[in-house]
Amino acid sequence: MRRERRTFTDEFKLQMVKLYENGKSRADIAREYDITPSSLDRWIKNHQETGSFKAEDNRTTEETELLELRKEVQRLRMENDILKQAALIMGRKLDVIRNNAHNYSVSAMCDVLQIPRSTYYYHLHKCEDDEKQAEEADLQERIYTIFKQSRNNYGTRKIKKELEKQDMMVSRRHIGGIMKDLGLVSNYTVAYYRPQKKQSNEATIANVLNREFQQEKELSVLVSDLTYVRIGKKWHYVCLFVDLFNRELVGASAGPNKDAALVYKALSSIKGNLTNVQLFHTDRGSEFDNQLMAEATEAFGIQRSLSAKGCPYDNAVAEATYKSFKIEFVYQRTFHSLEQLDLELWDYVNWFNHIRIHQTLGYLTPTEFKQQSL
Repeated sequence: MRRERRTFTDEFKLQMVKLYENGKSRADIAREYDITPSSLDRWIKNHQETGSFKAEDNRTTEETELLELRKEVQRLRMENDILKQAALIMGRKLDVIRNNAHNYSVSAMCDVLQIPRSTYYYHLHKCEDDEKQAEEADLQERIYTIFKQSRNNYGTRKIKKELEKQDMMVSRRHIGGIMKDLGLVSNYTVAYYRPQKKQSNEATIANVLNREFQQEKELSVLVSDLTYVRIGKKWHYVCLFVDLFNRELVGASAGPNKDAALVYKALSSIKGNLTNVQLFHTDRGSEFDNQLMAEATEAFGIQRSLSAKGCPYDNAVAEATYKSFKIEFVYQRTFHSLEQLDLELWDYVNWFNHIRIHQTLGYLTPTEFKQQSL
């Protein structure tokens, strides 16, 4: 089936350029956002030279013809190399024997081709050893790539699942040994300081969710929480909204103040129809239980639910999501401005929803789980 041609807005192209200028690698941007490296290079070049992403402002007819000629030369070189290698393989006597060993006697073929049997078997075992070494090297490369694409977060369990998607069955013990040899240590093995929780308020709103964390409908139940992020020498804060249906991060915001406005900004960033949201559950922080949020939820007919006093288990999904968020994102970066935090937060949310597999979802991404359900 022919792939439908995608179109990108100038705003999206500018976001990709900013990610590249902010230090994100060209390969990661191309892979995570499903764009070609040549497109990204062209956007970067256009932004640097003219500030415009329109093709007519940046490309000449001569450049287009030159690009097509280069592709044609590369294709011809590849075909020439393939033909040369095929001719060499066909001409090797040892390959002829090995490829026909199931049809004819090895001794007879060795006699006909005037090759000592000891020579054939020596090369046969050497080829088998070389193949095993090549397979192990390939496995190491795959594990390293999966680990780096997970942003140094995956352990043996998730790497095993990713290898299974590539039709490779490898034990966790073998994977662990390779990770040890390569010096790959998951972010989750590092101990981090856990700040003390502040006292909760005495709101009378009940725990309507009652730990029913498995939901059958998209956007039916949202949970949220806040966490802190250091920018320079000052604390800033991030608010995330999680859809219990597929653990997707549907809303996010960052700002200098831990208040209702930050939560309202995250709520406003949700792209879905908020009238579909039936329940919004959080802890008892004053940022969530206030007049602004009461008016916002009432306007969309959203019922509120608060965890029991001092009981984080009532909001376990949000707590677990924030633990991952801090280990995978907050602790791995140094932020110098709110603009940088906004850009990298946007990038992380995209990776979390479209690239990162979740054990709770049967090792699917939130997007894959949603598509599978549909």
